Amino acid sequence: MLGSVMLTDLFLRGATCGGLLVLGLGVACTGHLSRRVRLVVPLTCASLIGWLITVSPPAWSLFGMIALLRWVSFPCAGLFWLMIRTLFDDRPPRRLDWAPACALLVVRGASAANLGPVPRGLWFLGNIGALLLVGHAAFLVIRGWRDDLLEGRRRLRGVVLGAAVLFALWQGILGMAGPPLRAPVMLFVDRPQGVALFGVLLLAVSVLFLEARPALFGARVARVAEKTVVAPRSPAPPIAPDEALLDRLQATMDAGAWQREGLTIGALAETLQMPEHQLRRLINDRLGFRNFADFLNTWRLARAKQCLSDPARRHETVAAIAFSLGYGSLGPFNRAFRAATGTTPTAWRAEALKASPNS
Repeated sequence: MLGSVMLTDLFLRGATCGGLLVLGLGVACTGHLSRRVRLVVPLTCASLIGWLITVSPPAWSLFGMIALLRWVSFPCAGLFWLMIRTLFDDRPPRRLDWAPACALLVVRGASAANLGPVPRGLWFLGNIGALLLVGHAAFLVIRGWRDDLLEGRRRLRGVVLGAAVLFALWQGILGMAGPPLRAPVMLFVDRPQGVALFGVLLLAVSVLFLEARPALFGARVARVAEKTVVAPRSPAPPIAPDEALLDRLQATMDAGAWQREGLTIGALAETLQMPEHQLRRLINDRLGFRNFADFLNTWRLARAKQCLSDPARRHETVAAIAFSLGYGSLGPFNRAFRAATGTTPTAWRAEALKASPNS
């Protein structure tokens, strides 16, 4: 008969796997989420289920030790990184984002094949890669924290950063240590305590994720047109408190606040003499921006296009223009410009000047 500890472990493991299954299916069937979210989150949940089962020999034996479950678990860290990238990074998705998960699948699959002395090195390489991916996931969560304009997503960042990422790093380090070294450690997922902690984290993430508003992780909200952002607003009287705040924001930006190097949403809120959370909501709800950097770049890039297409400024360097717009270095300007236009500032300038009647 199964001992009480093993029964407890199987119960907790089954409940946690069930929670992952419900989360994955719930996201997959939620129409207002983007197609990428509805694909990545269920795949990550499936890989985590495979990992939770195969890390426990008793649980795995209930499934006949089928190799498919191991293969499903191999890209777990890569899919976790991709999920964080999808949920918390507002840059356009790329096909290359799937490369880490595919690489882990290949490396760990080759290691599992047990072909001579090579597998040990591949096993070590796969674990190092997994740790690096989880570490970079933490970086992605931190990087956009301050600029995030979605309050629900900011709360979710706190759970992911403060618990889930640290838990994943801890499990990765223990996984590399091997059974002899992790034997006295209770908070690993091959033990009931580790599964219980994982279940608590999953519950917290699920509640925040599923209660979020439809726009939280859905398709991007259409941005306001550049001419609406940059041009002065009409002097019509405000018809609601938000309209008055929007007029103050527009007037402050018209006065050149966007040119201040290192401008943060906190500094802008202080200039406007309004609470930071109120400014976040205003820019997100009324102007459709998901993060402050995009809002700021809309102003700066609109002016950049004017400067780059001006024949009178054709001898001014791109770097000089970037610095005059409030960018602290050329790199962020180039990345923002390319993300918005699909080309570099230099190439865009060449085409614009070629088409200019005064060039």
